[in-house]
Amino acid sequence: MDKKISRTRRAQQTRRKIASLKVNRLTVHRTNSHIYAQVITEAGKVLAAASTNEADVRKGLANGGNAAAAAAVGKRIAEKAVAAGVAEVAFDRSGFAYHGRVKALAEAAREAGLKF
Repeated sequence: MDKKISRTRRAQQTRRKIASLKVNRLTVHRTNSHIYAQVITEAGKVLAAASTNEADVRKGLANGGNAAAAAAVGKRIAEKAVAAGVAEVAFDRSGFAYHGRVKALAEAAREAGLKF
């Protein structure tokens, strides 16, 4: 198995567990250059989204692919989610390891008011 297949298999396993809980989920996707986050309902509707591609986030950062950028996205997604009426989510890391940028995003979202 190659790296992408292994990651998607882990992601599917996590998503099955979150689907059985019937809660909103905070999904994270990362590339080498950017990081993306979305709050998705159990029905599949996107309630809030944030990424390093957004102009407001991008102008404050020199690089979109580091932990500082991920923390900025985490704070922004938490603010948008709370504004949309979501206080508690399940964290879906999409099969990525919980360290580095994924961990920075999660911790920033927790500090900004999201519970998971």
